[in-house]
This record gives sequence, C-alpha cells and structure tokens, in this order.
Amino acid sequence: MTNTHRSSLPLRKLGRTALMPTVLGFGGAPLGDLFQTLTEPGADAVVREALDQGITLFDTAPWYGHGLSEHRLGRGLWHVERSGIVVSTKVGRVYHRPTDLRGFSTKPWAGGLPFQLQFDYSGAGVRRSYEDSLLRLGLNRVDCLVIHDLDGIYHQGEQLQRHRAALEASGWAELEQLRGSGEITAIGAGINNSSDMRYFLDHFDLDFFLVAMPYTLLDQKPLRDELPECLRRGIGIVIGSPYASGILATGPIPGAVYNYAAAPPEIIDKTRRILEACNEYGVSLQAAALQFPLAHPSIAAVIPGATSHEMVAANAANLRVPIPQELWSTLKKRDLILPDAPVPAGV
Repeated sequence: MTNTHRSSLPLRKLGRTALMPTVLGFGGAPLGDLFQTLTEPGADAVVREALDQGITLFDTAPWYGHGLSEHRLGRGLWHVERSGIVVSTKVGRVYHRPTDLRGFSTKPWAGGLPFQLQFDYSGAGVRRSYEDSLLRLGLNRVDCLVIHDLDGIYHQGEQLQRHRAALEASGWAELEQLRGSGEITAIGAGINNSSDMRYFLDHFDLDFFLVAMPYTLLDQKPLRDELPECLRRGIGIVIGSPYASGILATGPIPGAVYNYAAAPPEIIDKTRRILEACNEYGVSLQAAALQFPLAHPSIAAVIPGATSHEMVAANAANLRVPIPQELWSTLKKRDLILPDAPVPAGV
C-alpha cells in the first residue's frame, strides 16, 4: 500500500466523533457523471490528485451514477494506506437489475451504470445498502454512513411519512448497531433544505449533517436556528456544495447552475454583485466561496466536487488564498451576506 495523503491542509474534528478530516474534502457526485461523463483515466486522475493534495475526507453515495461513483472512488483508494483517510457513503437507496432493460435510462446522470434504484430506509434496506457499498468500493469498512435525501424534494406527502416511519421503526436501530459495534464511526444525514434539519434534530442522535446547499455565500438561512442548535449539541456540519452546485465556481455566466438547475435571475444578479466586491479586493469568487462557510464553528469541512485533476488542485489553492477582512465587511455592508455571519479571520 502507498501512503500519499500527508498534507499541510488543516484538520478539524467532525462533531463529537474522533474523526479528524481535512477541512477540504472531496465530493464524489461528479465521479458518477453528474453533469458530464468522465473517462476512466480522467476519474482516476481526479482521485489521485485529491490524494496528492492531502485531502483525507472522501464522500460518495450509491445514488451518484447508480453506483459508478463508488466504483471509481474505491478503485482510487484500494492501494492507499487507510489511516487518516475518512470515507463516507450513504443509505436510503438500494439497487437491482432493471426490469425493463431496453427502456431503462440512467437519467438524471449524464452516464452512470445500468442499475435501477428503490428507496428503502428500513433496517434491511440500510444493511443491504451498506454491504453493497462495501462491495462496490472494494473496501471492507467505511467511516460514515449518511441517511440520504429523506426530504420533501425526493418524497412527497404520504410517501415521505412512510419512509420516515421505516427509518424510525428499524433503519435507525440498524445504523446505531453499526456505530455501536465500531463498524462505522459516525452517522450523518444528507439534507437539501435547512428546514429538513429540524426533523432529524428532533428524532435522532446524529453525529453530523451533510448539507447540500443551504449555507453558502448565497444563502445563510440556517444561521439563525439550525446551526446554533447543532453547535449546542456538538453535531458537525459538512458543506456538500460550497459553490452552490456551480455558479460560485463559474461566476454569473449564461447557463450558470444554482441548486442543480438553471440559476434564476435574482441569483445571477446577487452572484454578480458578490463577484464585483471580490474583484475590488483582488480575490477570486471561488476562494471566497470556499473559505466563507469554514468560519462557522460547527462546520468541519467543505467537499466540492471536481471533474478534472486541475479542479482539485484549484480547490486546494483557493483554500490557502489570503482574503482581506475588508472584503467580508463590504459584503455585509452591501447586504450580500448576513450581518452576523461568522467570517474568516482575514489578513
């Protein structure tokens, strides 16, 4: 085995757990052909660059490319010494051979594998998902399991209540058994809207949240309620999309993506105004977007995705860029971030 993950990247404790990942992690959705297909050599280069940059937190999910992301990430980690490496994957979906082979589509993924999902948050579903993930990854352990997409975006009305009931009846007990036995170290919940955090806070003893969107340069809604509660309980936060799924990386260009869809005009305008402030201080929008969430004391890491090794290297560089305190003051004066939002210490 090789050990390539020594790094100068800062480490930060994940909630109350003993896990100490780097504050810059690796989001595995692009390895599942999120917006574009990757070649296998290209996918290998992305994972290798993350290791070379010293990143130690790697997140993936069965959902990403219907298993493809786990295959690719696992291949990149097979021969790496695991001490210090934190691997996170998710539960809530199980996969099987499609019933209609001719009519099956891998959408919404640009590529992906030809397997069909079924939502299952029961104890049996959690166990099946966990063991299938180990096989796809080619690893005999993961550090974190995340309850994935149990929210109003993917499930409506009675369906949402049914899946929540399954988690409460047996799925959570299975996760607790895995944590209690030491097979995994941490249980998380992956959410898309900050309002869904309340359900998990009221029902379960989580170690962390993986927040897809709601705490970025463009949105700080959880600052008033959910984040203080997480801080009080010692629940860690991992920010899954610090670039707001695209626009904070690309800037307000035509076709910019926000919340995994075309950015609306008001978001385009707000991003333009943030970019103008960044330009005044000679700071890239990407550096400001990546560093901003990490100023909050509950946030352990940001895990941007990447479709090339150059993107991974750029993320690591953006994390280290000095940002003058005046930029954050200007963003607050212009009502572009909330006045009480914690900001990086600056230079």
